[in-house]
Amino acid sequence: MVSMTAALLLAGVAVSQVQAQTATVTDLVGTWSSKSNSTMTGDGFYDPINEAFTEPAHPGIAYSFTADGFFEESYYRAVANPTNPKCPQGIIQWQHGSFSKDADGSLTLKPIKIDGRQMYSDPCSYKHSVYTRYNATEQFKRYEVVTDGYHHIPRLTLFKHDGSPLIPLYLAYSPPKMLPTTTLNPTATATAAAGKVKRGDLPMNHEVVYKRTPGMERAGMMWWAGLFLTAGGGAMYFFF
Repeated sequence: MVSMTAALLLAGVAVSQVQAQTATVTDLVGTWSSKSNSTMTGDGFYDPINEAFTEPAHPGIAYSFTADGFFEESYYRAVANPTNPKCPQGIIQWQHGSFSKDADGSLTLKPIKIDGRQMYSDPCSYKHSVYTRYNATEQFKRYEVVTDGYHHIPRLTLFKHDGSPLIPLYLAYSPPKMLPTTTLNPTATATAAAGKVKRGDLPMNHEVVYKRTPGMERAGMMWWAGLFLTAGGGAMYFFF
């Protein structure tokens, strides 16, 4: 029979381990954005009610984490086409869900599958931007939070599953700027599966939500204008 003293000691060790893990995870809490400081999480990037994105001024990425295990991420990538400058491509992605830290220090981000969204644009292949569902579980081998020696603010580096680093992210908001962590679109929209869509209609293997979202014609004009302006030089903000 375990003595009361031993039981208290064991309980103390267990509590200390939980506290240590919590203390380690809480260094992630906040909204972290790439150097351009333009792409953020929250309702300024994605509007789940109107199913619409707001294009950032520059390409970039952002991640937000809460102390109780939720995350949100925003991606905006503009890809220039040197051989045909009239054909820049753009991808906007958003998803959220829960994350966990494993004993080996790795992070696993599990999105709410029906909530994630992606908009893909290629003016030389598709007449309109293609708006689809998007979800991708992410595994980071480890992460590192340090004080940046140049900017003098916290800097987060996420290391991908192969050990290569993602671009540095800098603390933009604490507490994080996020949409609600619960399911935002609980009713699935009946749409065609990727495998049944006519060739050329769907660029990526995700379920189509809308070929043209409400207001997409006007938004599409703004999207193309933004791409032409950012694809050439804006990518520099993303990588440096």
